[in-house]
Amino acid sequence: MNISFNTIDKDNILSIFPLLSKINTKTPPDLLKNRIIEMGNCPNYECVAVFDDNELIGVCGLWYSTRHYLGRSVEPDHVIISETYRGKGLGKLFFEWIYEYTKQKGCEAMELNTYSTNTKSHKFYYNEGFNIYAFHFAKILREDQKFY
Repeated sequence: MNISFNTIDKDNILSIFPLLSKINTKTPPDLLKNRIIEMGNCPNYECVAVFDDNELIGVCGLWYSTRHYLGRSVEPDHVIISETYRGKGLGKLFFEWIYEYTKQKGCEAMELNTYSTNTKSHKFYYNEGFNIYAFHFAKILREDQKFY
């Protein structure tokens, strides 16, 4: 393995679609692609990735903000490592890189959301030193009231 970490250029943001579609199975593909493009155009969003040589094997979105209770913070989003690379410590290495990368950008804290049913991620984040401080609530405003 020849592992490296880097940002995904906004012009190449759709390169994350194959990995992201594996964890987002409820959103229709065209809608997911449109959302990825819109996210890529947000000034407070950045996508970082794990590569094995030139093969994209992991992604993580980073949402930057300043919060009154944390200061300058970053929220990792849609974190995924390709199935064939899981269990090899890449998630830990990726997050070590993300911690340093975002500290260099002035971030003082990190917070994230994970689905309540994703118990593997809970264990990972606990081991990374994350604590539960709040619940994340969502209300669907679309007419169909569906989550996708």
